Amino acid sequence: MAKYTGEQLRKMDAASLWHPYTKHSSMTEASFPIIERGEGLYLYDIEGNRFLDGISSWWCCNLGHSHPELVDSIKRQAAVLQHSILGNLTHPYAIELAARLVNLFPTSDRRVLFAGDGASAVEAALKVAVQYWYAVGKPERSKFVSLVNDYHGDTLGAVSVGFVESFHKQFAGVVSPSFQAESPCCKACGWGKTEETCNLECFASMQSIFNAHAEELAAVIVEPLCQGASGMRIYTSKYLAALGNLCREHDVLLISDEIAMGYGRTGKMFAFEHAGIDPDIVCCGKGMSGGYLPISATVVKKRVYDAFTDYPEDNTFYHGHTFAGNPIASAVGVTVLDIYERESIVAQAQEKGAVLAREMARFAALDCVDNVRCLGMIAAVELHEQSLQPNYAGRTHPEAIKRELLANSILVRPLGRVVYIMPPLIIPENLLCETVRCLYDAIKKTAENQ
Repeated sequence: MAKYTGEQLRKMDAASLWHPYTKHSSMTEASFPIIERGEGLYLYDIEGNRFLDGISSWWCCNLGHSHPELVDSIKRQAAVLQHSILGNLTHPYAIELAARLVNLFPTSDRRVLFAGDGASAVEAALKVAVQYWYAVGKPERSKFVSLVNDYHGDTLGAVSVGFVESFHKQFAGVVSPSFQAESPCCKACGWGKTEETCNLECFASMQSIFNAHAEELAAVIVEPLCQGASGMRIYTSKYLAALGNLCREHDVLLISDEIAMGYGRTGKMFAFEHAGIDPDIVCCGKGMSGGYLPISATVVKKRVYDAFTDYPEDNTFYHGHTFAGNPIASAVGVTVLDIYERESIVAQAQEKGAVLAREMARFAALDCVDNVRCLGMIAAVELHEQSLQPNYAGRTHPEAIKRELLANSILVRPLGRVVYIMPPLIIPENLLCETVRCLYDAIKKTAENQ
């Protein structure tokens, strides 16, 4: 139980806490839950109110909250070894987790570099790519390609390849921007194509960059199949397959940023599997610990790793983080994989994803909706552009939908005019359908009340 009252906590919050990705006004003009504990699919505030975690606590609590096996794993390891660095040392759970991770890939000839969060995994991937080409005698290959609207984290290297104007415009002068290819989004196709008429017109921009700059490219980095932070912009696996072929043809490294999309969210363990490709570098995070502790990983093919030898010249990768591969986080990471394997979590996600897509189909008929898009256990409703105007007649505002869902004990967090749900992968099918129904009713109600 909290040692302070709700009023005391709110005053302390207002006086001391800086909330990430949060407008100051949103914390002063409206009430908000103070979450005290989690259990299963739900979060509970200090007043005892229960909320369905509709976004898996920023897309990472795939197995829900207070999972007894994960909690026990943390307790057991915390009683034995709390921290030990991986610089010139090792420990059992870092070894086991790395071995288990590489065996999830098409081939196991990989090495795993641990970090504590997604952006750090991306930073490592970018530096690995640049230093690799330097080590093999091609230092001119130091440029990156990314997609417009991609988001890869908020450290400066990650911003350089995931520059989102609304997030990062203030930092334009201190990052080295990547080449940016036009981003695909199949339900809002800029070429007016359908699945039946698509000839990957959206890929021409990427092809053009390669035609002009292939000899100076170190790597391409993408959010595979879904650009999360820019509004769950979902695109076809055909695009990813074409990109894999293009990178292989020009010997350009391919980095798949699976921080959000990995660990079963798309109905495969990793999103790149939908395209049948084999990226050179894969970034993992979020779901690695079930969302319980900070841990991430940069998984690198052996042929890249081998260039970092210190003989006859020193090409050691002088990079790392204090808590990289922390023993407690590594232990819970191993337990997560145990649960995934035993309970067929990824197969469950695929099956429930089909149910989610079926249930979401009727949203397209709502007058206030531009399009509906689904991928695995992700469902997004994009409202008309006018929906961001609070008093636009006949339309609804995403924040109004958020408030309506909160009143019905469901936590969501819209992205601009996109309202989405990404519940824990363990959600029962009947509750998944009920959540979709609540979202539908919330959109209809707020639209009718404008």
